[in-house]
Amino acid sequence: MADTIQDQVIKYLSDAHSIEEQALQQLRSAPDAAGDRELADIFRQHLSETEGHERRVRERMELLGETPSKLKDLLMRVGGAGFLLFAKAQPDTPGKLAAHAYSYEHLELAGYELLKRVAERAGDEQTAELADEIGAEEKAMAERLESSFDRSVDASLRDVAPDDLDEQLQKYLADAYAIEEQATKMLESAPDIVKDQELSALFAEHLAETREQERLVTERLEAKGGDTNSLKDTAMKAGALQWGTFFKAHPDSPGKLVAFVYAFEHLEIGAYEQLKRVAERANDAETVQLAEKILDQERTAAKKLAGEFDRAATASLVEGGVA
Repeated sequence: MADTIQDQVIKYLSDAHSIEEQALQQLRSAPDAAGDRELADIFRQHLSETEGHERRVRERMELLGETPSKLKDLLMRVGGAGFLLFAKAQPDTPGKLAAHAYSYEHLELAGYELLKRVAERAGDEQTAELADEIGAEEKAMAERLESSFDRSVDASLRDVAPDDLDEQLQKYLADAYAIEEQATKMLESAPDIVKDQELSALFAEHLAETREQERLVTERLEAKGGDTNSLKDTAMKAGALQWGTFFKAHPDSPGKLVAFVYAFEHLEIGAYEQLKRVAERANDAETVQLAEKILDQERTAAKKLAGEFDRAATASLVEGGVA
């Protein structure tokens, strides 16, 4: 028997609850890794907001006669802890943390945008209003993080001597290369996950851009005498493949894929915003120009994806056989 549209609302609520559980896991430790008092305060403020988000989503599910998925919540909490261990192991933890959190806020924002649309189709005005209100707070947090990129770079480079800035810049370029490698793998698998022709065309368009971005970053890194980090590169590509498997296992893959790629665009935006700032401090005008060019493309791609949330929600319902 096919799911009803209200069944889909509950599934989206369950997904939202799991994402909030992972956010809580990260935010509880983030202030200690922020490396800056103001950044730490930003994370503490949003921890309080996120506790409210988790409670409100859980209460809404209970009113609809359901409870959150314990297994899904556990997996998301483990994932949140794993990222913090990764970030703390990096020499530029404040930057990595800020870029990831910026991306994660957009994953949450996309999730609530999709939930709102499905709830509206179901005539569930209370859930749609809930999604709209929480989404607005996620967007505000993303904007606070975006305004803090200067501080996160300052915190990351605080102990770096001026003579070592060029070496740090090579590391940021290597990070950008690894992210582009993951984006390429993810976008290559997108047509097999999403059958909607317009969404597939959008992914194909950005795949071509991403391959060119990867080439440009490689050239710039080689010109500076650096090379890609093979271990980091392999880990990023493996992550893309795991996400592909995850999406194929879910009946609403179009929505999940659009939400994740939208978030990943903002991970790239965060990475290039920080690369640009490090290049400015290293007086490397060519790398600044490269970062600005790619930033413009990533922001355009993210805007296009946001414009397809309605189509993604509809495609998810169609693929899910919703009655």
